[in-house]
Amino acid sequence: MMKRFAILSVLAAFTMVISSCSNDDEPNFHFTALRALSAEVPESFELNERYQITVTFERPDGCTFFEGFDVTSPDTTVRDVVVIGSVFTDRACTTEVEEIEVSFDFVVIHDQTYTFRFYEGQDDEGEHQFFEITVPVN
Repeated sequence: MMKRFAILSVLAAFTMVISSCSNDDEPNFHFTALRALSAEVPESFELNERYQITVTFERPDGCTFFEGFDVTSPDTTVRDVVVIGSVFTDRACTTEVEEIEVSFDFVVIHDQTYTFRFYEGQDDEGEHQFFEITVPVN
């Protein structure tokens, strides 16, 4: 549980660093974790090979833009994957929700099954939720 909060804490700290470089008193954006809807991964991996993993995420409005991924390793072959977006706060936004596909490269460095946990938002009690995909290594 603590590691999940660490991901979002890193985002908050990064936002503070970026905004402290601004001449304005108020930053015009902040970073946020976006909801992953699905992910495409191979059925299996080969050791020392590179693979492209495609993630479909929800863009909640016209002021939110894809910035990248935060991929952490809470265990040897577990990867927590969070889609990161920036939200501009100084403009009028469309409210149209959009599904967008993005990808990242992954290199297999262990000969054990990998578990990918994709961040999909919070439940009604504020708990972070993930969907999991396991991929064996041949």
